[in-house]
Amino acid sequence: MSNLPLVIDSFDHYMARISQFEPLDRETEYELAQRYRQHNDLDAAHKLVCANLRFVVKIAYEYQAYGLKMIDLVQEGNIGLMKAIKKFDPDRNIRLISYAVWWIRAYIHNYIINGWSLVKIGTTQAQKKLFFKLKQTREALKKLGADPDHEAIADQLNVTEAEVDEMSLRLGGRDSSLDCEIAPDSTTSHLDNLVAEHDNQEQYLIKREDENLTRRHIRSALNQLNEREQHIVRSRILDEDKTTLQDLAEQYGISKERVRQLEKRALEKLKDALIAQGIDEG
Repeated sequence: MSNLPLVIDSFDHYMARISQFEPLDRETEYELAQRYRQHNDLDAAHKLVCANLRFVVKIAYEYQAYGLKMIDLVQEGNIGLMKAIKKFDPDRNIRLISYAVWWIRAYIHNYIINGWSLVKIGTTQAQKKLFFKLKQTREALKKLGADPDHEAIADQLNVTEAEVDEMSLRLGGRDSSLDCEIAPDSTTSHLDNLVAEHDNQEQYLIKREDENLTRRHIRSALNQLNEREQHIVRSRILDEDKTTLQDLAEQYGISKERVRQLEKRALEKLKDALIAQGIDEG
């Protein structure tokens, strides 16, 4: 994949170059994906990437409001596309781009979070959701004639009002270095006023051991599930970026209801395995 068009000085030039690549029909895409999967045919992988470069640009445009360079967003999206091709299984009877879109978005999201501001962006799922959806939800409520207050936004995004308040404050403020003095004539910095809220050493070691033990129990229990059940549980429950039932249905070529049934059965088996290891049912 080393001969891909690079997003360098001129974005217009890049767009002109990738416009020469035509989308693939399902049969050709399947053949190329099989060649790469079975024989590590890099020429086939290259053709798969090139045929989907314009789609990466289309997704990247959705994130231009974050103030980062479009060429950088596209580059990150291209990395996600290549990662998806490495993992793509054509025998699941879904198109490559239906699978790759989640990898593309994941890499772009990660780039935005890392590049925006480490101070402004939180790490919880709710904070990430608010970062990417707060402005969009506020504008949508305005278009519907509703009052886009924090209570309404929290209800729409299924987060707490306090989390909306916090993210609005973070996105609306400016970062300030903790090393800066509080006032021009002061020798006290913001860092001096921070309260140490972390656990002491003993509490930290106990907590870390409990977490490691829990992870070992879960890994052991997961090993008792088949490959598809493990994937569904990880995608729906354990991964930070949860996968929807519809996404999994498309990946496996089955109905959403069937995925729901498989998830329920897998969780029951996982629960039984944890109980067998001495983990309380609650």
